[in-house]
Parts: sequence; structure tokens; C-alpha cells
Amino acid sequence: MKKTLLAAALCGSSFAALAADATDPAALSPVIVTATRTAITVDDALSSVSVITREDIDRLQPVSLIDLLQGLPGVTFAQAGGLGQQSSLFLRGTNSSHTLLLIDGVRVGTVSAGIPAFDQLPLDQIERIEVVRGPRSSLYGADAIGGVIQIFTRHGPRNGSLAPSMRLGTGSRGYADGQFGLAGGDTHAWYNLSIGGQYTRGINACRVGAGTVFAGCFTDEPDADAYRNRNALANAGYRWGNGTELSATWLRSDSRVEFDGAPYGNQHHNRQQVAGAQLGFAPLAAWKVTLAAGQSLDEQRTDNDGVFVRYGDSRRSQASWQNDLSLADNQLLTLGIDWQREHLSSDTGYLDDSRSDTGGYAQYQGSFGRHEIQLSVRRDDNQQFGGHTTGAAAWGYAFDHGLKLSASWGSAFHAPTFNDLYYPYGSGNPDLQPEASRSAELGLAQQQAAWHWALNAYQTTIDQLISLDANYFPRNVSRARIRGLEAQAGTELAGWRVEGYLTLQRPENRDGGANDGHLLPRRPERTARVELDRRFGAFGVGATVLAAGDRYDDLANLHRLGGYTTTDLRASVAFARGWQLEARLANAFDRRYETVYYFNQPGRSWYLTLRYTPGG
Repeated sequence: MKKTLLAAALCGSSFAALAADATDPAALSPVIVTATRTAITVDDALSSVSVITREDIDRLQPVSLIDLLQGLPGVTFAQAGGLGQQSSLFLRGTNSSHTLLLIDGVRVGTVSAGIPAFDQLPLDQIERIEVVRGPRSSLYGADAIGGVIQIFTRHGPRNGSLAPSMRLGTGSRGYADGQFGLAGGDTHAWYNLSIGGQYTRGINACRVGAGTVFAGCFTDEPDADAYRNRNALANAGYRWGNGTELSATWLRSDSRVEFDGAPYGNQHHNRQQVAGAQLGFAPLAAWKVTLAAGQSLDEQRTDNDGVFVRYGDSRRSQASWQNDLSLADNQLLTLGIDWQREHLSSDTGYLDDSRSDTGGYAQYQGSFGRHEIQLSVRRDDNQQFGGHTTGAAAWGYAFDHGLKLSASWGSAFHAPTFNDLYYPYGSGNPDLQPEASRSAELGLAQQQAAWHWALNAYQTTIDQLISLDANYFPRNVSRARIRGLEAQAGTELAGWRVEGYLTLQRPENRDGGANDGHLLPRRPERTARVELDRRFGAFGVGATVLAAGDRYDDLANLHRLGGYTTTDLRASVAFARGWQLEARLANAFDRRYETVYYFNQPGRSWYLTLRYTPGG
């Protein structure tokens, strides 16, 4: 267990960025914080983890967070149209509301639907992403049945320099984007200021013919559906000589997206805002304290041809107190309390529009020679649904030559959202019960200087799973079972960087009724992704191939969505110090496919980007 007390104690968003800055880019095992709420290396993690760095984002040239995450182990998306349209992430086959999204430690996602707007989050403001698969309710409380994804925003350098940055892009369908930033810092203080925007006139989101069937958007509007976004980021921090550190982050994203949905509206206005602050200090040499507070806002307004239809605003406030106690060498005890308050404001009536949750947790991490143990337990008191206790246990054994075996078990829960319970017009079900899950996992991984690989097999059982029936009415499925196998590997062959990911899963309804044995909606059984990249001096070339198998759009498995394979090609050239020109051809073979019944996906698309990064 390669952790120091200081690293373990100063967990959270600001320290994660500082740890990343202090880590050699060539290091085999980067520092992560999401898996245990303490800073550990990936080698020490007893869970399945993927880390995406800023270097990876620039290399892959994605235009959205969905582009970036799609096809990672256990990660699949369903999107109702092109860029900016509503999307749902299914992590390890669980529901879209079963993945907890954090931005610099602050929970993000609408209070009404419980689904983060992955399609609206700006890539330019992201420094790194940690994807932790498997239940994490014993550390984070509700919503972490499938796992946790944490986004860390970009920070300023710590070398005393002033670092301006710029990116301008254009592409198919009137696509345009840009980002301008200014960052700086020294050994004590750092700051980052950035603004950006993105626009496309889009594609026709809903396939013609949807208005004649009970599917899709229930209307025919054969027009392009535009998307535009404006975003801004400001963060800063200061670290004193005794290790005390104070940091703060503010991120805002304003989006406007057109869609096919009359008479219920054809344009969404969405505003997401995240603000948080964190203080870390050490009252004693063996005791580190982290205090954090934050708030996320999600404000939505829907118009129909410029006429107001409805609005819904979400606010989630939160605070936490975490204590990391060093019991002995490589023995760490973490004790903490989390509090959050959810509030919904809408012009349509809900029987209830606010609730709070308080949770206390304890975690032990210890290593004994080649053995490593992690134990955690948490008790949540939900104002609406009462108390829930969750726990987790993990064990790892390190063989020679970087080979590691791990086994884990964990439980999790998810409370029904306000939309599930009360959404007007007969679409809510106030009799819904909370979902509860149990997961077991076995993993084998190896990390070497020239290559790495990992295999993880798991089974998750979810009781009272919430799913939509044929009439789009939410109900509890008595039981669902998800079995899966994830594989990932990477190496360098003849100068080519090669990364591969494979997911095999069976997300099944096990309610014993008419749908018993059917696949859960919109989740393919097989996905694979392969990345190839190589540099030739100032030039770089690469490709990504993504394949996904069949899926069904409904619980009864009546509407089948065919599998597909897409290929993205990319190239770049560094023509002056800090300056780079990039080109990408997405879906190069113009594959037509759907991930949501009757909703189109973009065909062949090209993008051209000019980037300036100081010191590049």
C-alpha cells in the first residue's frame, strides 16, 4: 500500500489535482481519490478503475463527454439524437440513475429525474476523470449502485508561470467551438479562469415516422435540431507551509437544445452550476481533517416555438466532515459525516418537493505483507424513506511481477426520484419503494512497464428495480440480475500505442412474470473499443473503433435496436512551440444506427481544431 498519511488525509477534488500535477506523467500508477475517498495509487485500488487524463482528452479529440466515455469497460450510453440531446449512462448494466456523478467532490444531477446531463458538460474545463465501477454506497450513500464517476476541473500550474490557453474548432453541420483560459500559480497559490462555447445546427433528432407509432418523440418534425452551449470555470487554492489547504471551484454551463417533441415543447434551456469549497488541515500528526461544502443547480425551461411551456429547477446543497486517522504504518481509519438537501421548484405540481439525507461512514484500509484489506460501512437516514445501512469488503493479494488478485462484495441503495414518485400527468408512482443491490466481484490484473491488462467478473442483484413498463409508467421490478465480464489491456507495438476494452454483460429482468429473462432496456450485451495512436515527430495519427451489440428499447423486448460499429480517424501536427492543428473524422464509414428507438445518431462528421497550450 503505497500511500502516505498526508496523501490519504488530504483527499478530495483540490488534492486530486495537486497529486496529479506532482505525479510524473510517465508514472505507471497515477493517484486517485474516488475509490476510497482517500488518495491511493491505481495499483492499490481493489476496485475496477479507469483514469482519463487531460492528455487522453486531447489525444482522442472528442466533441462531448459521451464521445470520451463511450465504450470504456462497463460504460454504455443511450442518446436521443445528436450532440447535446438527452443522454443516459448505464454503468455495469444498472439504471441511468444508479451512477453517482461528482464534479470536484460535489454531487451533480437533477433532483427531479436523478440523471446527470452528461451531454451538457464542457470537455474544455476537465483536467481528469476517474471512473470507479461497482457499488460505492458504503462511502457515498445513495445512487452509487453501478459506480461513481468523478470529474476534476482544470487547475493552474504550480511553477510560478502565467499560462494562457486557446482552442478554436469548426466542423460539419456548422459546428464551431472555442475556449480561452488564463491560469497561474506558485508553490503556495494557484488559480484558473476559463470561458468557452460550442454550437452545431445538428441533425434531425427523431426519425421521420415517429409520429405514427407509440415510440420516439411522438411527432414528425423533419428539421435540424441545433445545440449551443456557453460555459465558464473559475477555481483557486492556497496551501500553507504546514500542509493546510483551502480551495474553491465554480463551474457554469448554459445550454440551449432544440428537439422534436411538440406539443410538449421543442426547445430546452438548461443551466448547470456547481460551486464548492474545501479545507484540509492536520490537528495532530496522525489525524487529518477535510471539511467540504458545495451546491449544484440544474435549471430547466422548455419552450414550444418560443412560447413558454414549463420549467423545473433543482438545487442540491451538501456538506461533509472527514477524518483520516493513522493507526500504524499502512493502517488507515476514515470516519466521516455527509449531509445533503434536495429541493425542486417547478410550475407543475409535485406532492413533495424537498428531502434531506444524513449519512455517517467508517472505512478501514490496511496492508499486511502481500495482503490488502478494505472494509467500509455506512448508515443513511433519508427523510422520506428512513434508514439504510450499506457495507463493503475487499481483499487483494499481490503476486510477483505486478500480478494482483482481488475479491470484493458490496451493497448499495437508490431512493426513487421525484419524477418517479410524483411527476404529473399520471406518469408518477407514489407507491415505489427504494432499490437495494448486492454485488460480488473477482478481479485479476497485471501492470508492467511495457504493458498492462485486467479482467473483472461481477454479479449484481437489484431488488425492487425501478423500470418503465410498456405505458412508460414507473414500477418496481421485483428483481434484476446483472452478470458481466470486463477486460482491458494496453501496450506499445512498433511505436503504436494500443488500448483495448471489452464488456460482456447480461442485464436481466428476474421478476418471475411475463418479462422474466428479458434484457433490461437500452443496454447492449457486448461492447468493445480499440484505440491506436502513434507519433512521427511533430505529427500524430490515431483511430478508435467502437462496436456495440444488439439492445432492446423496452422492458418487454419488443423493439430491437441493431448492433453497430463506428470508426473515428484523427491526426495532428505541432507546427510551432505550443501550437497544434488537429483533425478528426468521426463515424468515418457513415454507419446508421440508433441507441434509443426512433432517434437518429450523427453520420459521418469532420472536425478541425487549432490549439495553443503553453509549454506544449
